[in-house]
Amino acid sequence: MPCSPRLPHWLACALLGLFAGGVQAGTTPAPPDALQPLLATMNERLNISELVALTKWDSGKPVQDNAREAQVIANARKQAAERKLDPDDVADLIAAQIEASKLLQYSRLAQWQAAHKAPDTPRPDLNNEIRPKLDKLQNLLLKQYADFLPYRKDPNCPQWLATERSALTKDDLHGQAMIRATGELCVVGR
Repeated sequence: MPCSPRLPHWLACALLGLFAGGVQAGTTPAPPDALQPLLATMNERLNISELVALTKWDSGKPVQDNAREAQVIANARKQAAERKLDPDDVADLIAAQIEASKLLQYSRLAQWQAAHKAPDTPRPDLNNEIRPKLDKLQNLLLKQYADFLPYRKDPNCPQWLATERSALTKDDLHGQAMIRATGELCVVGR
């Protein structure tokens, strides 16, 4: 029966309309296909950071490595120019990956220090095995970032990140590191 101007029926129609509009407005569209692979690569990078922390535990080297960080960011800027991406945005993205990695490394090292031991797992060589993997992941990350670029300003971007990140979180520390790693993806409201 169509809505009539009579108050009780009209009120019912108005409430139905508000409810229907509210449900529609509260629904976040599905994330773009480009987001999941990008987050998976960031997550893989963080998993490798666990291995970096183990090598630093064994060697006693500090987490902070200014020369390596500068080299990685300079390389990212060069790759950005080759891919016609904004070098400053790419530098910010890669700096966020480095900061997320350091967050994880410092935390794991503190945990192991408190326990007086690190996990008894194989340690790949930092320079010959781990860093080449990180370099390959950076190439992949920049390709995936380019695919995600059109969605960075979408108002749904923060919600997409929150939802998709939660599926990758294995513990609170890893979750915090993923939040830091993805901190430069959305530019909504900036």
